[in-house]
Amino acid sequence: QVQLVESGGGLVQAGGSLRLSCAASGRTFSSYAMGWFRQAPGKEREFVAAIWWSGGNTDYADSVKGRFTISRADAKNTVYLQINSLKPEDTAVYYCAARGPYYSKSLRSERLYDYWGQGTQVTVSS
Repeated sequence: QVQLVESGGGLVQAGGSLRLSCAASGRTFSSYAMGWFRQAPGKEREFVAAIWWSGGNTDYADSVKGRFTISRADAKNTVYLQINSLKPEDTAVYYCAARGPYYSKSLRSERLYDYWGQGTQVTVSS
C-alpha cells in the first residue's frame, strides 16, 4: 500500500509560480511511475504530467507544456510539479498518482494508476 500526500497549493496571481510536492510512503517509491492530474470545477479530471521510474522520461499535456515541470527525488520519496506562468484556467485541485512497477508506454490515463492522493487546491487570480 502506498499513501500519497500532496502539498504546496495555494492562491496565486496570474503569471506567478508554485511548486507542488507529493510525498509517498513505502520503500519502493523508485519503482513507481508518478503522475499529476487536475480537476477544475465542473470538469472531469485531466492528465497534466507524468514521470517514469528512472526520471529520464517525462510527458506533459499540451496545455501545460513549457510551463510545468515534473521531477522526482527518489531519496525523499517525493515527486514535484513546478508550475510557472500560471493562468486562471490552471485553477483546479491537483492530484498526484502512483503506478506500480508495470511498464506502460503511456501514463496519461487515470486507469493506469494504483494509488491517489487527496489533492491540493491551486487557485489563480486574474
